[in-house]
Amino acid sequence: MRLLTAVLISGLSVSAQADNVQALSAEGLALIPAFQQQLMGTVKAAMSSGGAAHAVEACQLSAPQIASEHSQKPWTVGRTALKVRNPDNAPDAWEREVLAQFAQRAAAGEPLEQISQSAVVGGEVRVMKAIGTGEPCLACHGKQIESALAQLIDVRYPQDQARGFAQGELRGAFTLRRPVD
Repeated sequence: MRLLTAVLISGLSVSAQADNVQALSAEGLALIPAFQQQLMGTVKAAMSSGGAAHAVEACQLSAPQIASEHSQKPWTVGRTALKVRNPDNAPDAWEREVLAQFAQRAAAGEPLEQISQSAVVGGEVRVMKAIGTGEPCLACHGKQIESALAQLIDVRYPQDQARGFAQGELRGAFTLRRPVD
C-alpha cells in the first residue's frame, strides 16, 4: 500500500509540475507579441526613413535593447535561428534541436504561426515560438540582396549566415527562459 501511495503522490506531483509548466509557458508566450511588434516596428520605421541599410543599422543597435526591455523578470526574451546573422543569437543545444523539429513540422505543412514548444531544461522553463520570414525581411535576409547592402551586412556581421530565405519559410524562433519556481 505504501508503494501505491508513493506512486499516486508522485503522479500528482508530475501532473502538478506539468500544469505549472503549461501555465508558465502560456505566460512566456504572452510576452512575444509586444516584443515582436516593437522589433518589427523599429525595423519598418528604419526602412521607411533610410532604406534597408538604415534597417540593418537599427536592427544591430536596437534589437538587443528591445529584447532586454521585454525581458520581464524572471523571463529572458530573445531570438535564435539555425542560420544566424548575429553570433550572440546562436542557438544552444536544446534550441538547435527544437529549431530542427520546427523545420520538420513546417515541412509537413504545419503553419508556422502555430508552432511552439516548451520544456523544463536544466532547471529552467524554456519556450520557443517559430518566426516565419515576412516580406519586410526579404530585403536583408532574402535570396536577392542588393550588392551594396550585402557589403554593409558583411561589414557589420562578418559571420552572417542569415541569407537566402523565401517568404513564409522558417526564419528562426523567439526563445524565452526562466527559472522553475
